[in-house]
Parts: sequence; structure tokens; C-alpha cells
Amino acid sequence: MTPSFFFLALLGLAILSFVFGHRRIRIIAQHQKGTLHSQPRFHGALLALYVSVPPLILWGLWQLLTPLMLAGFLQDRLTDLNVSSSELGILVAQAQAVAAGNLNADFVSNAVRDSAEYYQSLQARADQIFQVIAALLIIIGFSIGVRLISLRSAVRTKVETFAMRLMLVASAVAILTTIGIIMSLIFETARFFAAVPVSEFLFGLHWSPQIAIREGQAGGSGAFGAVPLFAGTMMITLIAMCVAVPVGLLSAIYLSEYASVRMRSVIKPALEILAGIPTVVYGFFAALIVAPVLRTTGDDLGLILSSESALAAGLVMGIMIIPFVSSLSDDIINAVPQNLRDGAAALGATPSETIRQVILPAALPGIISAVLLAVSRAIGETMIVVMAAGVAANLTANPFESVTTITVQIVMLLVGDQEFDSPKTLAAFALGMVLFIATLALNVLAIYISRRYREQYD
Repeated sequence: MTPSFFFLALLGLAILSFVFGHRRIRIIAQHQKGTLHSQPRFHGALLALYVSVPPLILWGLWQLLTPLMLAGFLQDRLTDLNVSSSELGILVAQAQAVAAGNLNADFVSNAVRDSAEYYQSLQARADQIFQVIAALLIIIGFSIGVRLISLRSAVRTKVETFAMRLMLVASAVAILTTIGIIMSLIFETARFFAAVPVSEFLFGLHWSPQIAIREGQAGGSGAFGAVPLFAGTMMITLIAMCVAVPVGLLSAIYLSEYASVRMRSVIKPALEILAGIPTVVYGFFAALIVAPVLRTTGDDLGLILSSESALAAGLVMGIMIIPFVSSLSDDIINAVPQNLRDGAAALGATPSETIRQVILPAALPGIISAVLLAVSRAIGETMIVVMAAGVAANLTANPFESVTTITVQIVMLLVGDQEFDSPKTLAAFALGMVLFIATLALNVLAIYISRRYREQYD
């Protein structure tokens, strides 16, 4: 049974159960002429939950445990071949690939071919067992749900309790995912710093992580000074914010205070289209349009611009972030009470004076928070930098030269045939930890500024 067929069948049963429960309680109310404790839709929802939730839980546990059990049975079968543990793992992978149809059976040995057939038989048997258990759970759930359909049954409380627990589980998943990400970063970063000193990583001026991963492989000694990466990240982010903040803020002011309803209905969607463009498209734009134009302009002015420069990446990244700054600032400016504008107008202030002396000071904490969040967005950008600024870790303050950022180097370190037990690959986790701490600090600062300097109006 494929997952799509299972979910469609379960969805159909849930809908039929809802309709059955809804109609049954209405029929009971007509015959017994009593007052319903809960509305009919709650009875239908409860019956649908009893029918659909237990099979879903079973499916999740089955998908988690069954592959491990079947792989264990397959490994026990192949153990009779008297091979090493590494060769045994390869044979198990080959048998699973043949069983899945991803590997031609003619390219493997007879033992692996027989094991693949055995694995397919185990999968078919497990699928049959799952179908039987799921059918039993559906029948049992339907029976229990039908018994609860009565005039005075408090099914609304049960449905609302289930909804609350579902939201609690969703919140727990988000929290546990965050904790898992943090713990994985901490663990791998500690392994990296066991091989490379912290001082060298944070204050070293040379970044060249090309070292031999395995014995007998050519490679350099490796240098893990991350200062060039930090400098490149800050330079490109600064250029991007020099573009995004003025344009985004002025756009927000115009849309909030000057634009007519018709003009706003045209400009605001046009700005928000920029937010929907994939970053790789911005990268193409930077590499094929912006960088050549900058290089040609630099030649005309007597300046030497690299074909890949921080300026090109920063300009395009700033264009990408404009909708972020504009949308947040627009919402913040619109949140300023109208009576402040009316009071300034009553005192004789012009619209521009009202904006400078009343609206912007009142909205300043929110605008600063929006800018800090935009900085976090710029720090985490990768595709534009790869295509427009390059991957060379140059320590320079010249925006016309090629630089790289933390996110680009994380990608470069984890691409290709890698093993996660060398300083080269573990450096990606250390860079990820630095990036995580930086963005977390910016987000915390934005929240602090927003709460600390928030103005309360009646």
C-alpha cells in the first residue's frame, strides 16, 4: 500500500465518518426529542478523529520501526556469507537497492539477489500486517465513536481537548527541532575546536581549509582563520543595507502617508513581487547584468573592478531585501495612531514636518527592529554571493574585489565526497554556530529595542 493511497483512503473514511456522526445525532435528537449537549458537527468530528487518528499514529510508528527491523532480518541472512562488517553493510545496501528497483539484479551476486527477494517478501508481509492492524483500529475506533454519540454526551469537550493537544504537539515539535539543531551544532563545533584552537579560528587571517580527508590523499595543511569570512559577510551586508534601508523606508513612508489608495494598490504588490523571486534568479541578475555593468562603468572611470565583487553582490542583495524593510516599516508606520497626525496638523505642521517630528520618532523602535531583522536576512544569504561575489576568502576592505561569506563557505565545505570526521568538514559546523549566534543576537536585540522603546498611546 503506497502512502498516498493510504492517506486518501483514510481521508475518505474520515469524511464518511463525519457525515455519519452528524446525521446520526440529528436522527437521535428527532426521535428522542431532547436537548443536545454538543452540536452535531462535534459528534461528526469526534467520530472522524476516532477513525483516523489511531491509524495515523500506527503509520508513523510503522514507518519508523519497520525499516530497522527488516534491515536487521536482512543483515542476519547475509551474515552467513562470513564477510567483514564493512562488506556486510555494502551487501545490505545492494540488496535493498535491488529490492527497490534502483539497481539491476544482473550486477550483483546470487546471494545478494536471493537476499533482495527475501527482503521483498518481508516488505510484502509487513505491508499485509499493517493493513490488518490499521483495519482493526479503524473498526474499533468507529465502534467506540458511535457509542459516544448521544444527546448528553460532552463530545465538544473531547474535540476541543484534542485540538488543544494537537497544538501542544505542534509547539513541542518546533521547540524540539530548535533544540536538536542547537545541540548538533554544539556537539560538532566542540569536535572542531578539539582539533583547531578557538583563537586561530576567531582571529586567524588566512582561510584555506583544503586538507587531506583520508590517508594517501593529496591536500594542504589547512588554515582556519575565519576573519576573511567575517569581513566579507559584514561588507556585503553593509552594502546591501545601504541600498535596502533608504529605499525600503522611503517607499514605506510614501505608501503610508502620500500615496492614494489606487497608487498604493499598484506599488505595494509590485514591491512584494520582489520578495517572491527566487534568490538564484537574483544571482543570475547579479552575475549577468549588474557585475558587467559595474565593470564597464569602472573601466570608464579608470577603476579596476573584479568580475566578481562584493559591490555587485551587495547591490543585488539590497534590492532583494527592499520588500522586507518596506513591508515591515509600512505596517509599523500605519500602526501610529491617527490622532497624532491630527494633532500635528492642528498645530500647523506640514505633512513632511509631521512625518519627521511625529510619525518617525513614534515608529522608530519598530523600524530599527525591522532593519535588524533585515540584517539577519542578509547575513544568511548564499546564492547571490556565490554567483556574484565568488568563493575566494580575501581579507580586503575594497568592495571592488572578490570576497566570500560564511554561508558560502559552509556550502563549499559540505559539497562533494566528504567525511564528517576531519577539521575541514567540521569547520562548517563552527561557521554555522557563529552564524547562529550572530542572527540570534540580532533577533534578541530587535525584540529588546521594540519592547524597551515602545510607545503606548490611548
